[in-house]
Parts: sequence; C-alpha cells; structure tokens
Amino acid sequence: MDTTTLAVFLAVDLLLVCTPGADWAYAIAAGLRDRSVVPAVAGLIAGYAGYTLLAVAGLVVIVASSATVLTALTVAGAGYLMWLGWGVLSRPVVLGATTEPMASSSGQIMLKGAGISGLNPKALLVYFSLFPQFIDTAGGWPVAVQTGLFGTLHMALCALVYVAVGVLARTVLKTRPSAARAVTRGSGAMMIVIGGVLLVERLAG
Repeated sequence: MDTTTLAVFLAVDLLLVCTPGADWAYAIAAGLRDRSVVPAVAGLIAGYAGYTLLAVAGLVVIVASSATVLTALTVAGAGYLMWLGWGVLSRPVVLGATTEPMASSSGQIMLKGAGISGLNPKALLVYFSLFPQFIDTAGGWPVAVQTGLFGTLHMALCALVYVAVGVLARTVLKTRPSAARAVTRGSGAMMIVIGGVLLVERLAG
C-alpha cells in the first residue's frame, strides 16, 4: 500500500468525521455535562471497533446486503438516538453547579456512546462504501490487513476530533451558562432529528 493511497483516505475520512452528526452531538453534550469527555469518546470508538472487526471478518458486506438487517439496525439506532436526545433535551447542562450529581457513571456513558456509534447505520455504510474504494486486492497486503488499517485510522481520527469537539465546547462555554444550556438542548434536538430522518429514510425506502 502506497503513501498516496493512505493520504487520500485520511483526507476523505477526515472530511466525513468532521461532518457534524450524532457523534458530534453526543461529544458536545458529554463535554458540557460530564467532568471528562474521554468516557463518551471511548464509547463511540468502541462502537467503531465493532464495525472494524466486522469489516475485517468480511461480515460488513453480508450485513449491508441484507435489507431486513439494515432496516432492523436503522429502527433500533433511530429509536436509541431519539431516546438519548430527549434525555439531553429535557435535562440541559448546568455548569458551575457543584452540588449537581453526575448524571451517569463512566461505564454508563461509555455504553451510551457505543450504542450511538454501534447502532448508527450510516457508520456501516461508511465502512461498506468507503473502504472498498481504497483496498488494493492485487497488492502485497492481505485485504483483511488493509481493512484493519483503515479501520484503525478511522477510529484514531474519530478519537482526535471528538475529544477536541467535547473539550472545545466545554472550554468555550464554561463561563456562559445560558449558551451552554442552549448548545446542550441543540445537541439533544440534533440527536432527535437525526434519529427521525434515519427512520423516515429507511422506512420510506
């Protein structure tokens, strides 16, 4: 695999990762609500790790080609996003409230993050449509190794971007409680809208 291929993949993947979506909304909400954004991001990456393993095993193609599986995944993911979004929307962050207890443990935050990325059908389509464009079946590297490398690079980019998004949200808004509440509500609303769009797109198709 040549460096040009890797550079192009990183550029395209970074563009996709930097496109706001459910992951961004969760990272922003975690950055504003929790003491650390790391558990939330770790959960999101864990979901992508599952997709990477599926891709390496060649199961992504099988799952993506099954309309029934994709529909079930979309419905579950959309419902989960809307449920989480309503929770964020109904309980906006209050920065500086030292008596406010932590909303969830680190483990629960990680599980929610893994659920968001793991049940996101868009993530499956990224792995299914993006990776094959850069895999060289005639090259010296096995397809599974190339797939694993692309998956690892994708997870690394996600981790860097989502941590930056969460930390930046908290840093910029920590002295602006009203703005922080507005951004939190916006993140929750984004989750609900994204979940609704995914549900309508899949059921209408």
